[in-house]
Formats: sequence, structure tokens, C-alpha cells
Amino acid sequence: KTSVDFLEELNIPIYKIASFEITDIPLIEYIASKGKPIILSTGIADLNDIEAAINAIRRIGNNEIALLKCTSSYPAPAEESNLVMIKDYRERFNLITGLSDHTLGIQAPIIATSLGAKIIEKHLTLNKNLKGPDHKASLDPKEFKTMVNNIRTTEKMLGSFLKKISKSEKKNIKIVRKSIVALKDITKNERFTKSNITCKRPGTGIKPVYFKKILGKKSKRNFKKAELIRLN
Repeated sequence: KTSVDFLEELNIPIYKIASFEITDIPLIEYIASKGKPIILSTGIADLNDIEAAINAIRRIGNNEIALLKCTSSYPAPAEESNLVMIKDYRERFNLITGLSDHTLGIQAPIIATSLGAKIIEKHLTLNKNLKGPDHKASLDPKEFKTMVNNIRTTEKMLGSFLKKISKSEKKNIKIVRKSIVALKDITKNERFTKSNITCKRPGTGIKPVYFKKILGKKSKRNFKKAELIRLN
């Protein structure tokens, strides 16, 4: 509690509870009583531990909670990352979720972003050869910048659930789409059949979706081979 009181004197805006403190319910309740947002890491914890900590915070009346998937190993093995839990946490506990990452490199934070992570914690070091467990799994400033840039690009690429033709695609529609064209020379009053019309690029004529509706109708004029079939 003395550490919390000290931090309160500094008027910090948010609390981060490390994985190692997730079972210290009295401490968690005291932090929650300050009424500030809480980021809770979940390393070395099972679902019962996590649920108990969340319930303790909510019991105090604090509902501003973010949950971070974490594997508390330095460096953490890639095969133990279990990043899909980021999505599971969000759906199970109805909370903002993220990743506290101790794997090597920047791949895990990027994958986490694609799974809906809103918070990424990654350690920063000036020298990976320094003493201490964290440095080998940390990023140097250049790597950290690369990670952030990749995360921002990932966010842009994820987009939204709204499916529409994008701005960059529109200029290609006429080039890549197909139209109904004459497969060979067609004379006036000749009926359109599968043997004299087909679908080819560009997409500046009648859309292929109308192919069956045109079949059997009489041509109102002559068409040259490969000429677009037009309504007029």
C-alpha cells in the first residue's frame, strides 16, 4: 500500500499491475479504490486467478480495466505465446485487451494487433547485453520504431467491416471487368447465342450478369468480331 500511496502523491493517471501481483487481492482492491484505470497483466496465472482479480476490481466499483496477455519468461518461447487468448479475454471478460510481450523480435505485437489488441507493452533497452532478464527480449530504439510503424500499418490494413469498392480499386474497374462481346461477326436480325457472343475485357459495355437475358434476342445491327455488344 505504501507504494500506491507514493504513486498517488505523484498523481499518476493510470495503474499497471504486473503479472506477479495478480493474486495479491488486497493490493489490487486498494489500487482499484483510487478510481483510476487499471492495466492488468496475466502472466503466470490461470483463468481463475484472472477472474478473481477482475472481480476484486469490479467489486470496488472500478470498471476501467484492460487485460494484457502475457507469458512471463525472458525471452518467452514463441510456441508459448498463445496470442489467441487476446480475443478470448475480450469476449470472455468484456474488456479492452492487449499484449505484454517478452518474445524476441516484433512479430508477436503485430499479430496481437491483428487479433484486436489495443495496448502493446514491449520492453526497451539501449544494450541487449546488459545484465538482467529483460534485456535479451527487449528492443533497441531502432527496432522499437520499426515495431510501432508495423503496428500502425497493420491497423490501417485491418480496416473495417464495411465492404465497398475502395478508392484505389475504382480506377481499375473498366480495365479488369468484362463485357459482352461478339465472338464472331454478327449480322442484323441474327439471334444472340452462346456460339456468337462471349465475355471479355474491358468492362465498358454490357455486364456479363445480363448474358443469359441477351441470349435468343435478335441483333438490331451488324457487329464485328470482338466488338462490344451495346444496348443501342
